[in-house]
Amino acid sequence: MLPGPFQVARALSATRILDAPDLDDALEILHRDPVANAFVATRVEAVGLDPWRLGGEMWGWHDQDGRLESLCYAGANLVPVNAGPEAVRAFAERARRQGRRCSSIVGPAGATAALWALLERSWGPAREVRAHQPLMATDRPSAEIAPDPLVRRVRRHEIEALMPACVAMFTEEVGVSPLAGDGGLLYQARVAELVSSGRSFARFDEDGRVVFKAEIGAVTAGACQIQGVWVAPEHRGLGHSETGMAAVLATALAEVAPVVSLYVNDYNVRARAAYRRVGFREVGAFMSVLF
Repeated sequence: MLPGPFQVARALSATRILDAPDLDDALEILHRDPVANAFVATRVEAVGLDPWRLGGEMWGWHDQDGRLESLCYAGANLVPVNAGPEAVRAFAERARRQGRRCSSIVGPAGATAALWALLERSWGPAREVRAHQPLMATDRPSAEIAPDPLVRRVRRHEIEALMPACVAMFTEEVGVSPLAGDGGLLYQARVAELVSSGRSFARFDEDGRVVFKAEIGAVTAGACQIQGVWVAPEHRGLGHSETGMAAVLATALAEVAPVVSLYVNDYNVRARAAYRRVGFREVGAFMSVLF
């Protein structure tokens, strides 16, 4: 059932675009769940709430006493944070009125499902809905799998050799090539940024081709998130995803953050089993709506 005029007015009045004076309150909300909120927290900790630097707006929802209780990042992705039913309705109404500007909705499964249920009529159809993506985390190195000693940080002069693996991973995972649209300029810049910051890892074979790769994407003081895990097709089934992940995990815990997380598609049974063997355990679930 569509909300009535009173509900719409209440939803809109309870939300607004946050700015610099709201930073401390926004960070307090983000830090309530450092694992689930790592993606958004990374951006806010780095640049604050200025939309131009943040790459999108940060919407805030306030309860009836005027306290900031929920957030929604509205940029290339729409990401609800600590959003209960009222906040979800408010964010959905703002998003519906603004029109779709994002390429995906992603976040904790419950809030994301509720948000999509309210937006599907005006924003749909989606290209794909991944309703259950286990969120996994660990705070200790693998006790079962020995790290691959050949997995290391990618060097700047190796970006060209790394790019085909990154493009293959993205295309397999998302279903479209990252080279579409602008020819891949933004995607190449992101890969170069991760390499330059020491957050891109790979094992190369004797001919300089990637065998295994992964990146540490989101990084906060409380947690970091591994992304972009990929094994070359000819090397799959040989245990590289386990030994490679054990190597990245060991470095991440020693040098980056006290908790390491990732999320994975529920249908990727092999990957989920590999991550469990490395030591990751399910701590929640995400959902993604892809356009």
